Amino acid sequence: MTVFDSIILGVIEGFTEFLPISSTGHLIVASHFLGIEQNNITKAYEVIIQFAAILAVIFNYKEKFTFKKIDLWTKVFLAFLPIGIVGFIFSHQIKELFSIQIVAIMFIIGGIVFLIVEKFFIPNETHLIDDVEQVTFKQSMIIGFAQIFALIPGTSRAGSTIIGALLVGLSRKASAEFSFLLAFPVMSAVTAYDLLKHYHEFGDTNLVTLAVGFVVSFLVAYLTIKLFLVFLEKFTFISFGIYRILFGAVLLIFFN
Repeated sequence: MTVFDSIILGVIEGFTEFLPISSTGHLIVASHFLGIEQNNITKAYEVIIQFAAILAVIFNYKEKFTFKKIDLWTKVFLAFLPIGIVGFIFSHQIKELFSIQIVAIMFIIGGIVFLIVEKFFIPNETHLIDDVEQVTFKQSMIIGFAQIFALIPGTSRAGSTIIGALLVGLSRKASAEFSFLLAFPVMSAVTAYDLLKHYHEFGDTNLVTLAVGFVVSFLVAYLTIKLFLVFLEKFTFISFGIYRILFGAVLLIFFN
């Protein structure tokens, strides 16, 4: 992997991790066109850029990462439990689901779901929750169960949690922010697991390449989180739904 490859993949990870368009699917396609072999060294690199994305959440929401927000984080942890438990128990079965075809199909299905949800979403209703700290324990749990769908490759963790949040009465902004915060325990658990599994691979990697990927992923993720919230003040998720359908169709055409 070259420094150029590291920059490209860092940009893709940082940009797609918190948007409802599946970072996994985009990294697969990018790696294919760049001719990057999927091996343990590549996996070690992915651990680094994922960790950078986690830090971007912390830096964007520093005021939330205090003991004063214990109630909020209790709800976030509650929402994390379903995917944590199911992912741990069925990890081997989930790996067997992985294929370009499944990724493409889930892209399309996810896009259709977004279009349907937006069709019936009523943003002007006063009862919509616009502050993540007002989310109830029941709503948190339902969002957590919705996140389980993210275990299917191509579904998108951000996409499944945002859909779940919209369906239980959160505004678009609050849905996105809860998804950002929920990414912290989910991605921390995944990164920690991958780090333990692939730590020995770091000795065989180019530290400059890792450092470049880390910095690029962090900066892009940090800006993406901010710009995504600005975007949602004026626009809906319809464009993401359309993009998912088109991207999924392209995958089916070119990888079949």
